[in-house]
Amino acid sequence: MSGFFVTSTDTGVGKTVIAGALAWLVRRQGRQPGVFKPVATGCRYDPRLGLVSADAEFLAHCAEARETLEVINPVRYAGELAPMVAARREDRSIDWAAIDESFARIRAANDWIIVEGVGGLLVPIDERNNVADLARRFGLPLVIVVRPGLGTINHTLLTVEAARSRGLPIATLVVNGYEPASGTLAEETNPEVIAELTGLRIPLIVPHDADVDTRKGRLGESILFPLREFVSASLQGLWKPAVHPRRLR
Repeated sequence: MSGFFVTSTDTGVGKTVIAGALAWLVRRQGRQPGVFKPVATGCRYDPRLGLVSADAEFLAHCAEARETLEVINPVRYAGELAPMVAARREDRSIDWAAIDESFARIRAANDWIIVEGVGGLLVPIDERNNVADLARRFGLPLVIVVRPGLGTINHTLLTVEAARSRGLPIATLVVNGYEPASGTLAEETNPEVIAELTGLRIPLIVPHDADVDTRKGRLGESILFPLREFVSASLQGLWKPAVHPRRLR
């Protein structure tokens, strides 16, 4: 049993969409995916369920999860803030025991687990731990979601450096939201440059899809198609984050 830890170079880059797509594709391969959002902020209040994360709802929908939302997302805050800040403002510390218990339960009950982080790797969870520490806690390879446009080279290299300096394995990079019809020169060249400078495979390119709606559980084939080979090979243990050819010279 293995899985992925989905992180990104920033907030709002599309972690939830990509994590949901991965779960959807695992299910298409005939495996049961488990999904896990250990910590969520910006949650809405539901009179029956209490605080609810829209991200967790979307992940549960994509995976056809058997676990309750409370198990899938054990730590929830209302404030749209970094977890450490939200916890301070709401005077509720991070419940690490609940996180560990939920992770163990989901891992035991499913064939593959997809964990979605919060923000980027250095976002503080509490005073002593950040998202990178969370990823290390679960021992899963990273899927790093990055923006397509100008500036993403810097953000991606910083994230890759942060991961490698902490011994976190990287499964793949995903450029999310690329628009072929209006792509700039930077957007066209960024994937190859990122691959050259990181030594990783050329990132998977996922196009922008205006029909995607996480709140309605809507996910199109244009999102799923670029990730199919990665998921299939990963499930078979065949996917390797190959060194970029220029690094072999």
